[in-house]
Amino acid sequence: MKRIEINENHFDLHPSGAGYWVEKKTLLLADVHLGKVAHFRKNGIAVPRKAEGAFYEKITLLLNEFEVDRILFLGDLFHSFQNNEWNLFSAWVKKQQSELILIEGNHDVIPASQFEQIGFQVIDHFLEEAFYFSHFPTEKTTHFVFCGHVHPGVKLKGNGLQQMKMPCFFQNQNQLILPAFGAFTGLHLLSPKAGDHVYVTTGKEVMEIEGI
Repeated sequence: MKRIEINENHFDLHPSGAGYWVEKKTLLLADVHLGKVAHFRKNGIAVPRKAEGAFYEKITLLLNEFEVDRILFLGDLFHSFQNNEWNLFSAWVKKQQSELILIEGNHDVIPASQFEQIGFQVIDHFLEEAFYFSHFPTEKTTHFVFCGHVHPGVKLKGNGLQQMKMPCFFQNQNQLILPAFGAFTGLHLLSPKAGDHVYVTTGKEVMEIEGI
């Protein structure tokens, strides 16, 4: 895990792809894409059923590791319309003690009223202190932005011809893009510029990579 400081606040970058705002006891999750496995299987793509439980295994570990008062989903919580995953998710929500907030993303086509009925607050963006939380990357001159949408990744090159694509937290001067928390989401490769910070996650650790 990697702890960074932004505007005198502290954020833990977790190997799972989650972020944790220490001062506010807030868990940040981007691009979970629940229901995508069921969507794939419905369309004839053979994805193992055990992959459907990946979110619940990861979130359980996080809730055991951190003291969480609030979970802020940075968009694309569900991949598409309701399927069998909705019932499983609803049952999980009923057990939660934390405040649940969804910032709507482009994949969040399930009506906000459906989320509100099970205990969510659904909003377009979230603003608190010096920070602006959204689904889409955006430029703000007055606030530091946390967002998702991109599914950021970088290509690492080793000696010889070895190459590996890895998910990452991607930070520039005014913005941090979180990696996709969900499974089978793909990567969009980014090219760091001078002053950018790249924190690669292997699933077991987070490492800052320089000189990519």
